[in-house]
Amino acid sequence: MSLWRSILPLYLLLLPAAADSQTLPAAQNFLDRLSAAAIARSSLTVRYDPTYVRIPYPNGDVPANTGVCTDEIIRTYRALGIDLQKEVHEDMEKNFSAYPNQRRWMLSHTDANIDHRRVPNLRVFFSRHGESLPITERDEDYLPGELVTWDLGGGIPHIGIVVNKKSPGGRRYLIEHNIGAGPKIEDVLFSWKVTGHYRYLGPSH
Repeated sequence: MSLWRSILPLYLLLLPAAADSQTLPAAQNFLDRLSAAAIARSSLTVRYDPTYVRIPYPNGDVPANTGVCTDEIIRTYRALGIDLQKEVHEDMEKNFSAYPNQRRWMLSHTDANIDHRRVPNLRVFFSRHGESLPITERDEDYLPGELVTWDLGGGIPHIGIVVNKKSPGGRRYLIEHNIGAGPKIEDVLFSWKVTGHYRYLGPSH
């Protein structure tokens, strides 16, 4: 049993009031369903396409047969009825300065077409409205339903979700992500520098 699992019940008691009613079994059920939704996505054909696209709001999406790494996270949460486009946009409108504004983006205001599809923005959102978990080098510290971000090198960010499938020999859980070849489930947890580790149970928690 990992240290995180052993302290989680106590940790939940220390969360803000919005999370006080969240019990461990309910949280685990949500994470299990999130993992299952991510696994289901690995059977789909999605062409990697980072093109800027104008989309409806809320519940907008780029064409289903295209997408990038963030779209895997967005679509996985949508399968459970959670619209990260709306959640990220609303938080950025109220707290724009809390989010990164990289020079190349040249932003002076929010953009509901793209803000939720940027890894740096998701990192801030998950840290603000979810749980920032420890970044370690131990396999057992990364559990199904949790989110992981990486630096691929040269400051290029990436994001994936831990799923309930294990690597050969059962050493660690695998990652569902899209790094260019569509949704895949792979043993890549420590393939790049881990920059973030999160747990997000949705807007009501």
